[in-house]
Amino acid sequence: MKKEDGEEEYNNYMRVYFTASIAGKKQYLTHYRAIVSELEKQGSEVLADHVLNQTESQIRLETREERLAFHKQLEKWITECDCVVVEGSFPSISVGYEISLALHRNKMVLLLHLIGDPPALISSCNEDRVICERYNMDSLSEIIGRFLNYVGGKTDTRFTFYLTAAQMAHLEERAQAKRVPKAVFLRDLIDKDIKS
Repeated sequence: MKKEDGEEEYNNYMRVYFTASIAGKKQYLTHYRAIVSELEKQGSEVLADHVLNQTESQIRLETREERLAFHKQLEKWITECDCVVVEGSFPSISVGYEISLALHRNKMVLLLHLIGDPPALISSCNEDRVICERYNMDSLSEIIGRFLNYVGGKTDTRFTFYLTAAQMAHLEERAQAKRVPKAVFLRDLIDKDIKS
């Protein structure tokens, strides 16, 4: 996507499934919209209406059949998307379920959260496909751009290597202490080494 005078050119077309707590909209709707807007600005098609246009009262009034139909549609969206982006500042069991569903389908997940630590259940997750990022409105563009490039294979090369049992134990201990996946911990070490 071509940008105006001096702005970056984004070429990150992807189909992105966005999710967040519907109950959390009262507090975080501005953030939800900013994330969706940034994803679209960077060239992605975003599936987000089920969050942005639904209310808790509408969901409570749905029949069993409507809920089952929505669940089937949700599975289809996640299966067909390239990646999942989550605003996880407000706790939600259903959002956790959607993350689990995405991981089961081998999708990369970007879990965005505002202040503090990442959501407790995710911080203990040993899944390399979940990238937790603390964000603010100023950092959103860079974080999303990095994630889309990573998912699109534009900035990263994957490789496998072996660790001794002692190395693996140390890595797991340090990653858990930092509350990040092991891959994120290793990337941070490399980034620090590059800067020094």
